[in-house]
Amino acid sequence: MNAREEVLARLRAARDAGAPRDGVPPTPRDYRRTGTLAPGSAEVVDRLAETLTDYKATVHRVADEDEVSAAVAGVLEDAGVTTFVAPPGLPARWLGEVTARVRPDEPPLSVARLDEVDAVVTGAAVAIADTGTFVLDASAPDQGRRAISLVPDHHVCVVRAADVVSSVPEALARLDPSRPLTFVSGPSATSDIELDRVEGVHGPRRLDVVLVGPM
Repeated sequence: MNAREEVLARLRAARDAGAPRDGVPPTPRDYRRTGTLAPGSAEVVDRLAETLTDYKATVHRVADEDEVSAAVAGVLEDAGVTTFVAPPGLPARWLGEVTARVRPDEPPLSVARLDEVDAVVTGAAVAIADTGTFVLDASAPDQGRRAISLVPDHHVCVVRAADVVSSVPEALARLDPSRPLTFVSGPSATSDIELDRVEGVHGPRRLDVVLVGPM
């Protein structure tokens, strides 16, 4: 058996949690599936804010969705944003104070046009408190196709408390793996070159997250 065949054999075996196959023991499936904090709770939102900050994202807390528009406007004003892109299904009330600056991604903007805008504003499918990660579903109307969250240099993401879970398994249970998903943990960065951190390599170099929920 060559290396390729061995890898494929192990992958096939890993799919089966039952009896051993070809001398390979069954894959354990008794890992923890829930986190220590209740989904949507004040505690899990606090934990998400902490881990996002550790990843060098800037977090803005608001109590309810009526305050999102002002928070988004403040973020864009602080960054000097003159134009930004938004997916077609983003709630209009989130942009009430900045609608004059938005470029809707409908019809889809070219990469060259996306590169001209200062920022992007999206929602999120789910956020993981333990890892400081939020997930974008490109099929969701408030998150839009993957390009709009990767080309602009500044990403503003609105995350509802109801969509915040503690652990990765809880998040995966809420997602459809057949859909195009993007996992975001902080601004785009790499330390591959002599361990020097460089931001904005494969996506936005600035990330602001508006957390909506209990404080």
